[in-house]
Amino acid sequence: MNFLRGVMGGQSAGPQHTEAETIQKLCDRVASSTLLDDRRNAVRALKSLSKKYRLEVGIQAMEHLIHVLQTDRSDSEIIGYALDTLFNIISNDEEDEVEENSTRQSEDLGSQFTEIFIKQQENVTLLLSLLEDFDFHVRWPGVKLLTSLLKHLGPQVQQIILVSPMGVSRLMDLLADSREVIRNDGVLLLQALTRSNGAIQKIVAFENAFERLLDIITEEGNSDGGIVVEDCLILLQNLLKNNNSNQNFFKEGSYIQRMKPWFEVGDENSGWSAQKVTNLHLMLQLIRVLVSPTNPPGATSSCQKAMFQCGLLQQLCTILMATGIPADILTETINTVSEVIRGCQVNQDYFASVNAPSNPPRCNRPAIVVLLMSMVNERQPFVLRCAVLYCFQCFLYKNQKGQGEIVSTLLPSTIDATGNSVSAGQLLCGGLFSTDSLSNWCAAVALAHALQENATQKEQLLRVQLATSIGNPPVSLLQQCTNILSQGSKIQTRVGLLMLLCTWLSNCPIAVTHFLHNSANVPFLTGQIAENLGEEEQLVQGLCALLLGISIYFNDNSLENYMKEKLKQLIEKRIGKENFIEKLGFISKHELYSRASQKPQPNFPSPEYMIFDHEFTKLVKELEGVITKAIYKSSEEDKKEEEEKKTLEQHDSIVGHYKNMIREQDLQLEELKQQISTLKCQNEQLQTAVTQQVSQIQQHKDQYNLLKVQLGKDNQHQGSHSDGAQMNGIQPEEIGRLREEIEELKSNQELLRSQLAEKDSLIEKLKSSQTSPDTNEATASARDSEKIAELKQELATLKSQLNSQSVEITKLQTEKQELLHKTEAFAQSVPVSGESEAAIAAKTTDVEGRLSALLQETKELKNEIKALSEERASIKEQLDSSNSTIVILQNEKNQLEVNIKDSKKEQDDLLVLLADQDQKILSLKDKLKGLGHPEEEEDELESIDQDDEDDEDEDDDKSQEHT
Repeated sequence: MNFLRGVMGGQSAGPQHTEAETIQKLCDRVASSTLLDDRRNAVRALKSLSKKYRLEVGIQAMEHLIHVLQTDRSDSEIIGYALDTLFNIISNDEEDEVEENSTRQSEDLGSQFTEIFIKQQENVTLLLSLLEDFDFHVRWPGVKLLTSLLKHLGPQVQQIILVSPMGVSRLMDLLADSREVIRNDGVLLLQALTRSNGAIQKIVAFENAFERLLDIITEEGNSDGGIVVEDCLILLQNLLKNNNSNQNFFKEGSYIQRMKPWFEVGDENSGWSAQKVTNLHLMLQLIRVLVSPTNPPGATSSCQKAMFQCGLLQQLCTILMATGIPADILTETINTVSEVIRGCQVNQDYFASVNAPSNPPRCNRPAIVVLLMSMVNERQPFVLRCAVLYCFQCFLYKNQKGQGEIVSTLLPSTIDATGNSVSAGQLLCGGLFSTDSLSNWCAAVALAHALQENATQKEQLLRVQLATSIGNPPVSLLQQCTNILSQGSKIQTRVGLLMLLCTWLSNCPIAVTHFLHNSANVPFLTGQIAENLGEEEQLVQGLCALLLGISIYFNDNSLENYMKEKLKQLIEKRIGKENFIEKLGFISKHELYSRASQKPQPNFPSPEYMIFDHEFTKLVKELEGVITKAIYKSSEEDKKEEEEKKTLEQHDSIVGHYKNMIREQDLQLEELKQQISTLKCQNEQLQTAVTQQVSQIQQHKDQYNLLKVQLGKDNQHQGSHSDGAQMNGIQPEEIGRLREEIEELKSNQELLRSQLAEKDSLIEKLKSSQTSPDTNEATASARDSEKIAELKQELATLKSQLNSQSVEITKLQTEKQELLHKTEAFAQSVPVSGESEAAIAAKTTDVEGRLSALLQETKELKNEIKALSEERASIKEQLDSSNSTIVILQNEKNQLEVNIKDSKKEQDDLLVLLADQDQKILSLKDKLKGLGHPEEEEDELESIDQDDEDDEDEDDDKSQEHT
């Protein structure tokens, strides 16, 4: 403890000699007294002295106090006194120390006592076990003591707790304590515990911390809550920031949806308390943690979609357009909305549809227009203008649809001639040419983001014409930018315009041609680069060199006076290649370049630091090397490179055409397979219907046989009853009707048989057409032939079944005719006399009854035969549908055969062309080797040759499979 004695000796005012003796006596009582009351009173006295004489008490009593914690755990009162005393010794909360030197010395003293306490790791483990005691006088001082230890030596204490069994779980129980003071101090303890320790953060998160903290925030009133809400939000940030595992767990647990009520601010937005502003600020920062551009893209995208689906983005846009919102909350809300929509097409589309409320509603303006008004207004706060610029950049990030909408507002066909509304493009042009240099810079950067990685919009922007003054012809936007650039405006304005021009001309040869068409542009750039100017102008010189380099690298040599070789000769003559490259390097060496390249958000302390844009730094990094190589290349190398580039483009176009052709053929094959599958399903349904009809016909046959047997018995025993038949005349009439119906069914059967014969011939033709050669579809055609053969077999089975049904119907007709002949014979053999009138009347009555029963059965048979006829009609319709489907299939197959023949011819031509190209590439490779070309490009040529050989091998394999 020598270092502690040194600290004690260095204090300006130490304890009196009598107090030191008193502390020593109290320590002796704690160590030697056998009565618990004596030890408790001694520890209480040490507690009272520990705040004023923390150094002496700490030196003499710490070891005894730790011993008390180990031995007297049964008495909560003495444990509480010991914990309070240790807290007073270690903590730095001394109200009397105001001077800086005194406070620093107090912090050093707390760290030194903390180091002594945790030197024995068992002391921290003991403290964790004491926190399981529910007694308020033990748990609360234990929480405060552990928090103080973490504040002084956080990483060391975190490691001890991490390796302690159930250490973190014991501390998580504090959040469930019903006593608010312990719960709130538990939140502070977890704040210190989770700071900069990913392992502990994961354990705390999986101990259900998110659920408990969100419950506390809800209970405390969300954004209207007090300091407890602030502490919970800080703890949530500790758990989520730079921790991808916890962020994913937070999203999967549907906790994002529970954040929406935080931002339900009322209509009365005046008089916000300082605590509410702080809480909302932390809530917005928590959302930004989940959608930060530094997070993995997949995690950020899923959180963005969840925020849109639950309505959180809509709630933020409501705050964005509300009135009476404090300035710092509005700025942070803009930044938050920016990152929620950045790179997410759905969220960007929604943001484009948001309108600012107005009266009347028909005058609503888009939120983008309202924000841009603030950005180009020099009276607005600087941080707000930066936030609006960031929001606009995030709206256009990877959003070609939004870029097109912004650029379209500048085109002549979309400008509102009435002048009643102002568009985003007009605001950007107004800011681009205003007298405020910051507005110039912001508008130039915003317009550059509308062109980022979008060649179409770069070409569209060339159509924009500006009316500079009355009576003068309009000039293009590109020409006006170069005019302002040559007028020698402020550095910030020139830097913004140069960044816009570099972004505009990169990867756009048409824009380069328009730029070089103005004969004053190249002399201006060479003049700027060649001059020896001060350090402030070096950045402008570097940007001019970059713009001139872009004009060379992306030049398509369409202007004879400004071809690549002539521009390089001009540089060598007026500037010098080494000097040009040196000036080009001024950009990346600038002190603000590295700062802008770190984060997408334009976060600057003051307007003069607003020089570089994040996306532009990426462009500089990409182009600096290739421009340097382009400057040093000779004209012959340029020509060879152009030839090779054209050759490769032709090769790529041919291969792309071939791939598109194969893709279309694959689609046609897939459609054909689907049609065959549909036809097979229809045939299965038809077969099922025929099976049901066969069973019904069998039932009708059995009923008819039964009727025939009953009628035969009547003819044997009651031959004389035929006079009753003559009297009624019903049975022969009904049988005649049945005969007519059977004839009709027979004619229908013949018609079905003829249709089946036609279908057989059609299938034979379709089968013969499948035998034609098919290079790309040999396997698919074989499968189609098998399926059609199966279909033919099924239809043949159907035909045989229908033939058997026709035979059965013919038998039924023959039996009906025999029955009719027997009835007529019975009528002729009736005796004229010999029986009494009474007997005849009785027999007549009996015959009439039997005939009535026979008539009823005949009617039922008629109904059944009628139903059978309807079912046969439905089968006929299904067969007709199948017939039409097969005809359509045959037509499509014929068309496909023609297409395949054409593709085979094109394929042969392609093979010849590829062989010629291979020979050319081999000769080029030999020439390159002779010229000492680098090995990298030779490898590229070899990879191209290998791709061509692979294509030829695939074609050979396909032709062999067809053979």
